[in-house]
Amino acid sequence: MSGQATPSHCAPTTGFEAIPNYAALVNPTPAISISQVTKTFGRKTPAADKRVAVLNNLSLSVPAGQTLCLLGPSGCGKTTLVNMIMGIEIPSSGQVTVLGEQAPYPTVRPRIGFMPQADALYDDITAAENLRFFGTMQGMSAREIRHRSQMLLEFTRLTEHENRLVSAFSGGMKRRLSLAVAMLHSPDLLILDEPTVGLDPDHRRSIWAEFARLSAAGTTILVTTHVMDEATRCSQVALLSDGRIIAQGSPASLLKLTGTTDMESAFLSLVMSKRPAPQSVLADASPEPATSTNKEAHHG
Repeated sequence: MSGQATPSHCAPTTGFEAIPNYAALVNPTPAISISQVTKTFGRKTPAADKRVAVLNNLSLSVPAGQTLCLLGPSGCGKTTLVNMIMGIEIPSSGQVTVLGEQAPYPTVRPRIGFMPQADALYDDITAAENLRFFGTMQGMSAREIRHRSQMLLEFTRLTEHENRLVSAFSGGMKRRLSLAVAMLHSPDLLILDEPTVGLDPDHRRSIWAEFARLSAAGTTILVTTHVMDEATRCSQVALLSDGRIIAQGSPASLLKLTGTTDMESAFLSLVMSKRPAPQSVLADASPEPATSTNKEAHHG
């Protein structure tokens, strides 16, 4: 994306290039702060308690100017956490702060770019018209919208499709357009839920290269993924399992902690370390024959 005008939130271009995480040095307040958040669905009645905790006493801090990968298997609570950060879901308990404000973010929302897991696009208009609409909603001038739209259509490889109705787009094309919408207004904070799903490896690499450039310039990025190798491209990784953050740190520190060589092995090692020892480990060397009660305990 050469030729892009330097956003106002970027680091100065003279004398600061070698300083890592410039934004965090200028503003030590975390871009996202989550403190002891629990989110339950269902309700408690006199007859039964049907509440299910999707997030359980979760705490997370995302430093300004860093790229954090929220990594975990499908169904572990990633999208619920993202929706809570965006103010779409309300915590059952705990506190979420984004850019110094709590939801509904009365002044900082224009500084946030959001790409949801389900594409939030208008199918009955073209890709270019979608970008014009969302740019106008963000208060951008017509000139800014044209300039940024051209750059992002090229970046997402949609230039030749800009005048097609979005209803004719494939799922992968819609994901790319959703990413362009999120990045359109050069936000200080990007929250991207599974942004590379359905993309070919070459395009994934180019997208991650752009994320690295944006982060170096001061943008904070939170990315969710279940693709383990993508986590190594981030400055921080938070591993989410069963609604809890089981570890957070740089990819190198997590590999060192677990003594593994790849993020998938590190994740599995940390998940297993948080579980009770299996019955076979706790049993005596010469166990007695299992009773029906023991069998139930073993399989329950």
